[in-house]
Amino acid sequence: MADRLAIDGGTPVIAEPIPSGTHGPSAIDDREINAVTEVLRSGRLFRFVEDSHVAAFEKEAAALLGVNHALMVNSGTSAIICALTGIGVGPGDEVIVPGYTFIATAAAVVGVGAIPVIAEIDESLGMDPADVERKITPHTKAILPVHMQGVPCRLDDLMAIAKRHDLKMVEDCCQCVGGRYKGAYAGTWGQAGAWSLNYFKVISCGEGGMVFTDDYDIYERTAFASDAAMPMWMSDKEWQNPPFSRQGYRPSEIMGSIARVQLSKLEDILSHTRRLKKAFLAELDAPKGYIPQHVDDPEGECGISAAIIIEDPELTPKYVEALKAEGLGAGTAYNEGFPDRHIYYYWDSILFKHSHHPSGYPWKDPAYKGNVEYSRDMCPQTLSILGRALRFGFNVNMQEDHARLMAAAINKVDAALG
Repeated sequence: MADRLAIDGGTPVIAEPIPSGTHGPSAIDDREINAVTEVLRSGRLFRFVEDSHVAAFEKEAAALLGVNHALMVNSGTSAIICALTGIGVGPGDEVIVPGYTFIATAAAVVGVGAIPVIAEIDESLGMDPADVERKITPHTKAILPVHMQGVPCRLDDLMAIAKRHDLKMVEDCCQCVGGRYKGAYAGTWGQAGAWSLNYFKVISCGEGGMVFTDDYDIYERTAFASDAAMPMWMSDKEWQNPPFSRQGYRPSEIMGSIARVQLSKLEDILSHTRRLKKAFLAELDAPKGYIPQHVDDPEGECGISAAIIIEDPELTPKYVEALKAEGLGAGTAYNEGFPDRHIYYYWDSILFKHSHHPSGYPWKDPAYKGNVEYSRDMCPQTLSILGRALRFGFNVNMQEDHARLMAAAINKVDAALG
C-alpha cells in the first residue's frame, strides 16, 4: 500500500495540508505595525520630508546591493519604466522580453514608447539566449531578462550577447528580490535593475518598487521619470542632465516605513526558503520521467520555488492528478484548465497591438522603422515547456519536513509513471 499510488487506492504521502502563505506579508509583525503607526501619528506622509523613511529605504537597499544609487517608486512596473527611461529607451527602439513573465514587463516597454519583442524561454524558465540572439534587429536597444520565481536566468550568456551586440540590459528582479548570481545580486549585472514590493513578492509593502544602478546619469534620468514635478524641486544647477518631466510614480512614507522593516527581514526570509528548497532537493530521487528546472547558480537563487518538466506531454496530466491524490497540489504553467497569466499567450493588449491612441502608438510611431508581428503560437518552445512544467512553491510558514514530504510525493509518482 505504501508504494501504490493514492489515486489507485494507496495511502497518500501527505496526510495534512502543506502550510500556505507568502513571503514578506507572512513575516509581518508588530515592527511593521509600529512603523506605520509612527508615520500616521507624525502626519508626515509625503516622501520629501526630513528623516524620510523612503530615502532611508533607498540608502539601506543600495548598501545591501552594493550599488551607488537606488530610487523607490510605487510599483515594480514603475521601476521597470523608470529603468528603461534611465538607459535611454524610447520611440523607435525594440526591447527583447521573455515569453514567460507578467504582462507588466512588456507593458513597461510600451510605457516608454518602445516595442516589446518576445523571445522563447528554455528549461531554466528564463530567456533562451539562442532565441534572444535570433530576435536582435537593427532596432534592438535593450534586453530585459526576467528572473522568474526567485531563479536568476542565464545571465552569463545574456550579458555576453548584450556586449557582443552593444545592447543595454535592464534586469527585472521583481520576483527575485535578494537573489544572487555567482556572488553578485540579481539586478547588478546590467545597467539597471528593478524590484517589486508587491504583496506576492519576497518582501512587501503591499505595493511598491525600486530601481537601482551604479550609473549616476541613469539614476538621475530615473528620478526625472518618477516625478513629473521633480525639475521644480531643485534648480537646474543641481542636476548634471537637463531635467525633463514624465509620469508620477512617487511612493508614500507609509510604503517606505513598511519597506524598511521588511528589508531588515530579507536575509532571514531567504535563509528559511533556501533551507526548504535544499531539503526538498536532497530528498528527490534521480528523475525517471522528468527533468528538473535548470538553475545556473543553485546557491544564489531565492529558494521560493522549484519546477520539474515532464518529458512526455501525454504523461503530464497523469502526473498532475497523481500528485494531487498524494496531497501535493500541482498544475502546469500553461494549459486550458490552469492558465498562468504570466505567459505571453494571454497578453491580448500586446498581441493585438492595442493602443491608448488612434495613432496606434507605439507600433505605428513614425520613429519605428521595424515590423514586429505577434501571434499566440509565436513561441512554441515556451508553450511546450510551460505545458509540461510543474512548479512547487516554498513559503515562510513551511518547515523542512514539509519540503521533504513534497519531494517524497514526487518520488512516488515518478517511480510509478516515469
